[in-house]
Amino acid sequence: MKAYAATAADKPLSPSTIERRDVGPHDVRIDIAFAGICHSDIHTARGEWGQIPYPLVVGHEIAGTVAEIGSDVIKHAVGDRVGVGCMVNSCGECAQCVKGLEQYCLVGNIQTYGGTDRDGTTTQGGYSQQVVVTEHFVVKVPEGIELDAAAPLLCAGITTYSPLRHWGAGPGKKVAVVGMGGLGHMAVKIAHAMGAEVTVLSQSLKKQEDGLRLGADHYYATGDPDTFTTLANTFDLIINTVSASIDLNAHLSLLAVDGAMVNVGAPAEALPLQVFSLIPSRRTFAGSAIGSIGETQEMLDFCAEHHLGAEIEVISADKINEAWERVLASDVRYRFVIDTSTLA
Repeated sequence: MKAYAATAADKPLSPSTIERRDVGPHDVRIDIAFAGICHSDIHTARGEWGQIPYPLVVGHEIAGTVAEIGSDVIKHAVGDRVGVGCMVNSCGECAQCVKGLEQYCLVGNIQTYGGTDRDGTTTQGGYSQQVVVTEHFVVKVPEGIELDAAAPLLCAGITTYSPLRHWGAGPGKKVAVVGMGGLGHMAVKIAHAMGAEVTVLSQSLKKQEDGLRLGADHYYATGDPDTFTTLANTFDLIINTVSASIDLNAHLSLLAVDGAMVNVGAPAEALPLQVFSLIPSRRTFAGSAIGSIGETQEMLDFCAEHHLGAEIEVISADKINEAWERVLASDVRYRFVIDTSTLA
C-alpha cells in the first residue's frame, strides 16, 4: 500500500510503498481515513531520539474504519469507526499489563512506528493507506466526533487527559497548561470540561483569544517576568506540554504546597532542576506517558460527551514536509491532519 516514508534523518519524507501483514485471528485491518501529525513524528524521523530503522513510516494518530477482522475478533466489526494511538502491542503478561497499564509495560510496549513487533517486523505508522493491529489496541471512535478531529485525540488527547485525570483535575483545582500548541490546546479543553480553573502559560499573548475561547479562565505570558511574581504558589497542577527547554525552576515556583508539575512534552535536551524548587513546598515534578487502552477509550467517550475534538488543519499528503516545517515554526492552530485518501 502507499505511504509517505522517512528515508534518512536529513531528507524530506517521500512517497513510498509498504507491506502489511496478513490479518491473523485477533487482528483488525483498518482503512485509514486521517492521520495526525505529532511533533514526536519529527523528532523520531530526524533521529533526535535515537537510531531509526529507515525507511520508516511515522504517524500514531490514526482514525479510520474497520475493513477486515480476524476469525477470533470480538471487540470490532467491519465498518466500525476506530482509532489507533501510540502503541500497537505489549507483552500482556507483566504486572503493568495485567493491571491494564500497557503504556508502562515492563518489557516495553510496542510503538506504532519504529518498534519491533512480536513477529520481528518493524512497525510502520499511519502516514499510509491501511494498518493491521491486534484488536486489543484498537479503540472505538464514538459518534459525535468526526474522524478528522478524532485522529489527534489518539495522542494529544490521551497524553493530556491521562495526567489531568491521574492528578485529580476538577472543580476546586487550579490547573496551568504550559504551551498553547497541539498538546496544550487539548489540555485546556479537557481540563475545562473536567471543571478545573484553567490558566494558560505561553511565551506571549498572541494566542490569548484562542486560549480563552477554548476554555481557559486566565492567560499569562511567561516572557513577562512579572508573571512568575504574580502567580507564585498558585497552582495545584501544571501540565507542561512544551517539547523544548523551559526554566523548570521558575515554573515550579508557581505550584502551591503539594502541587505537581507534570511533563508530557519531551525535549531532546536535558533540563536542569534545583531540588530546592521542590523541598520547601513539598512539590512534585513528574512525567506522564500516554494512557492505557482502557483510559484511551474513556478519553474518547469523555470527549464525545463534552463535544470535544482537536482544532485541526487538514492537508493532502504532498504537503506533509511543508507541514512539518510549520510545526517546527509553531505555525499551526493546532494540529495538522493528513487526509490519507490523497496518498492514492
